[in-house]
Amino acid sequence: MTEEDLKAKYGDKVQHHYEAPISSIVAQLFRGMAGKKVIAPSKEYMSHHSQSGVKCAIKANEGHLFFMDKSFMFVPKPATYISFDNVASLTMSRVGGAVSASRTFDLTVTLKNGQGEHQFSNINREEQSNLEDFFKKKNLKLKNEMADDSGAILKAALMDEELASSEEEGGAAVRGSADEDDESVDEDFQEDSDSDVAEEYDSAHESAGSGSDDEMADANGDADGASDGEEDVAERPKKKPKTSK
Repeated sequence: MTEEDLKAKYGDKVQHHYEAPISSIVAQLFRGMAGKKVIAPSKEYMSHHSQSGVKCAIKANEGHLFFMDKSFMFVPKPATYISFDNVASLTMSRVGGAVSASRTFDLTVTLKNGQGEHQFSNINREEQSNLEDFFKKKNLKLKNEMADDSGAILKAALMDEELASSEEEGGAAVRGSADEDDESVDEDFQEDSDSDVAEEYDSAHESAGSGSDDEMADANGDADGASDGEEDVAERPKKKPKTSK
């Protein structure tokens, strides 16, 4: 289609040449050709990666959630449109409060008048601050349960560290007392054994010495007595034998 034909049919609504992101070009073409209003992503929101939406999932279906000035839009399937006027509250939460899920979070949109809720899961944690700012600008009620979970997780971690340190200190104290008891027992045992050996040795030595001295004295006495007796016998004059008349 030539440029003259485009101007004749659509006027200035459709251009012959575009230099813009594909999403913007498609929106302009639909608006110009159909003559209908096209809802575009809000200029007040920009993701961490400079996009108009965030990657997430509805149950097992992955897609992108886009933020418009007055609504949410999830595509490709199931295509979900949520008007801000129908939103009761928004909740950011981590699945089960698990530490392993700290890189992502879930966004739950609760509808008014008990119409149910929509949950968008596995949103990158880097998008949290930008989403909070956008929801605040749109006056949407937001509850961040991740802050409570983080506090509980931190408290539990500190308690675990204190418990571990107390157990280590207690174990060291018990081991130290046991070592001291072992050393004291060994020292007492050695001292007693040495003293017993010394006493036994001394007493045996004394008893052996005293006994030998006594025995030697008695032997000397007996020898002296025997020698004295022999001298007495030798000194006595022999009796003359009797003679018959």
